[in-house]
Amino acid sequence: MSSTNADKFASEVDVTGFPGEVLPDQQKYEHPLVQRYATKEMSAIWSPAMKFTTWRKLWLALATAEQELGLGISDEQLDQMRANIYNIDFAKAEEYESKFRHDVMGHVHAFGEVAPLAMPIIHLGATSCYVGDNTDIIQLKEGLKLVQRKLVQVLAVLRDFAQKYRDLPTLGFTHYQPAQLTTVGKRCTLWMQDLLLDYERVTYELEHLPMRGVKGTTGTQATFLELFDGDHDKVKLLNQKVCAMMGFDKCIPVSGQTYTRKIDFHILSILSGIAQSAYKMCGDIRLLANLKEVEEPFAKNQIGSSAMAYKRNPMRSERVCSLARYIMTLPAGAANTHANQWFERTLDDSAIRRIILPEGFLAVDVVLNLLQNIADGMVVWPRVVEKHVMDELPFMATEVILMESALPSKGMKLSYIFDQYFFNPEKQPSHKFATFNNRSKNIDSNRNTKTISTKTGVKAGGDRQELHEAIRVHSMDAGKIVKSEGKPNDLLERIAADPLFASVHSKLESLVDPKLFVGRSVEQVDEFLMDCILPVLEKEKDLLEVEQVDGVNV
Repeated sequence: MSSTNADKFASEVDVTGFPGEVLPDQQKYEHPLVQRYATKEMSAIWSPAMKFTTWRKLWLALATAEQELGLGISDEQLDQMRANIYNIDFAKAEEYESKFRHDVMGHVHAFGEVAPLAMPIIHLGATSCYVGDNTDIIQLKEGLKLVQRKLVQVLAVLRDFAQKYRDLPTLGFTHYQPAQLTTVGKRCTLWMQDLLLDYERVTYELEHLPMRGVKGTTGTQATFLELFDGDHDKVKLLNQKVCAMMGFDKCIPVSGQTYTRKIDFHILSILSGIAQSAYKMCGDIRLLANLKEVEEPFAKNQIGSSAMAYKRNPMRSERVCSLARYIMTLPAGAANTHANQWFERTLDDSAIRRIILPEGFLAVDVVLNLLQNIADGMVVWPRVVEKHVMDELPFMATEVILMESALPSKGMKLSYIFDQYFFNPEKQPSHKFATFNNRSKNIDSNRNTKTISTKTGVKAGGDRQELHEAIRVHSMDAGKIVKSEGKPNDLLERIAADPLFASVHSKLESLVDPKLFVGRSVEQVDEFLMDCILPVLEKEKDLLEVEQVDGVNV
């Protein structure tokens, strides 16, 4: 009996792996954050090229400052170091690292091969953290500068969106249930305010971030004190000079072998804050996309679903939320690392920091690129927004209607009210006014003589409770029709047909103009943009002129 294709699959296909010789160039794991998402700009900041050329700059700065303060370092040694900052043989450095089992010494010897005159004074008096920690601080600073720039650019795009839709009424939501109206622009300012707070924290950190500086093996500067024959002033000047040459006007006052890892926690917390803001914004956009009120950009040939060809999934917003969820986990790792640093230093901080610091910045950078792309191409569908407003606005307008309503000036017989609401079989279950029941003893048994005062409306001094009950009953009935039969909200039609509200029938439409129900939304948008956003955009106008190197391709 011949074997089936299923048999052949079972015997010929290895579902758990593949032969070692197959696809040899594709058998190494590729980090999707780097391969799929990361931008060139942020990748460059955390690249080996940036890291190890910065090591060499730090060695050169140290040697230069040591020479200025009197150590026997020649100009020729410094010349060779300057000439070979970017001349790195990474294979040779790896070879030395394998030999010494030490990455810093591997690069010391690789640098010494191309600057042989300087080999005796490279890393003079320093410990590994001199290059390692100071480079980390420099990368953190450069990463924050890029994040700051992109935050400003996102705020500028959102400013235009908020301004454009400052007065477009939209349904507000609390508990994701319809609430009082706001405007599309006002909602955008909520996103902007979060990002503005993030910008302020980034700016503060950039202004106050200290360099580790020249501290020695346990932070006491003992080796440098020995180099300068016990001259404390020269050791202090050495620290100041190196920090200044590397672009810092602050250095950390005291340290162990490393700078305090609390700095890492603070910075990752800032990145987490940006991720939180982005998640909130894109979460709102995803919900609005479901309502078909707002859509993120959708490319002409973009496919929303491999199965459902009609789909327009908010893919970019979903990616923001996915990356943001990861970023928000990172401060916990930094907190535990700081808490577990014993005395002057333990090396259990090393591996985790190599991962969480770059990845936090790489991911936030992608998130900010996506936010700018989404905000720049976001589409609002005003007719859909208006429909959802008008589905709920009649309920919200009832207070206004209640306050404006008054009965006809000539009065209305109470018997008419009874015939309409108490003795009409179709309306009896839902129109029983307690106030009328309480006053029934005053009503003629023939129900044909009593009239209602012309001052029944609230503004005319009438009985608010009677009117309130009528609106309540109409609202419940209209809501039931919407939910049980799927019909449009007919509350306004019910009020228009009710003689209790005859005085507002002619102006009912004007009473439910959505723009009357947005409070100070428009003014709040204008004030927020003028008072809070414009000063930042003016201050950072140079950042707005920098073009993005990377777009959003997937």
